[in-house]
Amino acid sequence: MTTGDHILTLSCPDRVGIVATLAHLMEAHECFIASSRTFGDTESGQFFARLVFRAPEGGDVPLSLLGDIEEAGEELEADWSVAPVGQRMRTLLLVSKSDHCANTLLYASRRKELPIDVVGIVSNNETLKDQFAHFGLPWFHIPVTAATKPEAEARLFHVIEETGADLIVLARYMQVLSDDACRELEGRCINIHHSFLPSFKGARPYHQAHARGVKVIGATAHYVTADLDEGPIITQVTENIDHTYTPADMIETGRHLEGTALLRAVKAHAEHRVFSHAGRTIVFAR
Repeated sequence: MTTGDHILTLSCPDRVGIVATLAHLMEAHECFIASSRTFGDTESGQFFARLVFRAPEGGDVPLSLLGDIEEAGEELEADWSVAPVGQRMRTLLLVSKSDHCANTLLYASRRKELPIDVVGIVSNNETLKDQFAHFGLPWFHIPVTAATKPEAEARLFHVIEETGADLIVLARYMQVLSDDACRELEGRCINIHHSFLPSFKGARPYHQAHARGVKVIGATAHYVTADLDEGPIITQVTENIDHTYTPADMIETGRHLEGTALLRAVKAHAEHRVFSHAGRTIVFAR
């Protein structure tokens, strides 16, 4: 893609002629469609589209096009948005005592392989503060107990507002957000769970898996909802194991799976490739 490319995402009730409508809009405003992904879900009757298009002479999106998309969106009963390709998403990381997932994201961001700008790190303890100091990012220590959770979450939302974060990533943040916080962050908070969901929810999933003698372990990145570890799944990564694996072996192998799954999920979200509908996701390829 080149500078001046833009992404149109749209979801609406499915019907005949939606693709033709979108193509006509682009043609009428002399915009070149660089790529197009669409999906019509026959079960839900919902249509999803992601178009990458180039405005005339690689410039800004014509206001007239935005007006026509809005008019078409009303007629289609659609939710839609337009964003520049490559626009980096302001992202806040939440961690506890494990560093591997946050390190994966920070490294990919620094190498410009991930279109996010990390605007700060929040932790419920100080374990990783010195380890992350060399990144030069704001560090926010917000202790959490059962008694102080409301005040802690109020501080968290203050940090989100202060940093202008658009995406919140729970990078092995071992605290359960309240139902109210989950609802407030719906669609913009991603968690990594160290199991192949829906199996082994909650605490110590590798020990749960070992007790059941599983032969495949995995990691799942999903949107956060009030139902613990049950939010819409974005990406999953698995690996075969055998009877010789101890819980410690599973944990060691799982670290790599967790980092990979979370990286792919954050990348898909930041590139506007994920649609969430009725508890499931549609994730388009690039």
